[in-house]
Amino acid sequence: MARAGLTRDAVVDIGLSIVDSSGPEALTLTAVADRAGVAPPSLYKHVAGLPVLRSLLAVRVLDEITAALTAATIGRSGADAVASLMHAYRDYAAGHPHRYASVPADPLHDPALREVAGQQLTVVRTVLDACGVADSDAVHTIRALRATVHGFAHIEAAGGFGLEEDVDISFRRMVDVFVRAIPGLTT
Repeated sequence: MARAGLTRDAVVDIGLSIVDSSGPEALTLTAVADRAGVAPPSLYKHVAGLPVLRSLLAVRVLDEITAALTAATIGRSGADAVASLMHAYRDYAAGHPHRYASVPADPLHDPALREVAGQQLTVVRTVLDACGVADSDAVHTIRALRATVHGFAHIEAAGGFGLEEDVDISFRRMVDVFVRAIPGLTT
């Protein structure tokens, strides 16, 4: 019998704590069951297996990122909004590297993640639309923005910036260069 009070959300919380402490590869139903104090089969009352649990974790992470991006851009416009969006994205990835790594590379094409990934995309599109960046320019800018921040965050999380200069200064300079390069950006 499942432990009293164990819910789907509690299982996701436990899964996230495992991911946070040990990385996405450490997430197993056995590890979750051990932390929950139940036998692994008891988890099936709450999640239909590890793939479902991974999707639920990714949904939670995408929601968290979307909330961070939204909070960072409210009341901002133009280049300031784009820069704030990029900083919020990096801050989330740097603050939660294992959670961030648990999201698939293409969540828009995962039926379980499509809606929440679309909400995140809407935040980015809204910022760009307000800057006068639309249509194909917006698509190209979104791809470049994601690749730029994701690449930086990935290298940073892996400890790949070994030179002595301040990484935050490097990121600010990269953001400044990126924002200036956006075609059609109005401030």
